[in-house]
Amino acid sequence: MDLSIFINEYQFYLEGLWTTIWLVALSLLLGLFIAVPAGILHSSEKWFIKGPIWLFMYFFRGTPLLVQLFIIYYGAAQFDGLRESWLWHYFQEAWFCALLAFTLNTGAYTAEIVRGVISTMPKGELEAAKAYGMNKWQILRRITLPNSIRRALPSYSNEIIFMIHGSAIAGIITIVDITGAARVINARYYAPFEAYLGAAVLYMCLTFSVIFVFKQWEKRYLNR
Repeated sequence: MDLSIFINEYQFYLEGLWTTIWLVALSLLLGLFIAVPAGILHSSEKWFIKGPIWLFMYFFRGTPLLVQLFIIYYGAAQFDGLRESWLWHYFQEAWFCALLAFTLNTGAYTAEIVRGVISTMPKGELEAAKAYGMNKWQILRRITLPNSIRRALPSYSNEIIFMIHGSAIAGIITIVDITGAARVINARYYAPFEAYLGAAVLYMCLTFSVIFVFKQWEKRYLNR
């Protein structure tokens, strides 16, 4: 194993690491803005509210992330209206297509997590809140969401890890993330073992950092 490759290219790996971090972090943040309302409204009795949410979750949870990325990256150009609009400035950028695909994907999976924890809320807590005189909005804000967020921590940590690992496909559309950096380094040195071993170490560091942080949060909030 040629360790000089890691010494010579560590800055390039760090650039790929930074790209992976901001791309995944921003996707997760934007995904939450989709997931929380979708998870709450999924229980609506009105079909015109529940139907589109169910279809969104069904599609993005039922198809591979790679396919979704290809549909957005390569498929957007098929629509003349999109190419002629101001949105085309963004859709022709690889980073935007990856960000959009990752956001929609994690939004769908996180919405299912939110829906699941809300549906398993202890009925006694809700009845007590109603007896106390709270309206639906107060119950949601003071009881349902804080309780659900705490109980969703283990599942959501897994979603973050899946997104970190899934983000490796961003390199396929020319983004130099961790995997993209490894592919470039392999092309320079013809050393696939060293190049992708470096990528694996960085992914492991990210993964175990997330696990450590969420373990601390679980100890703090789930034991209340």
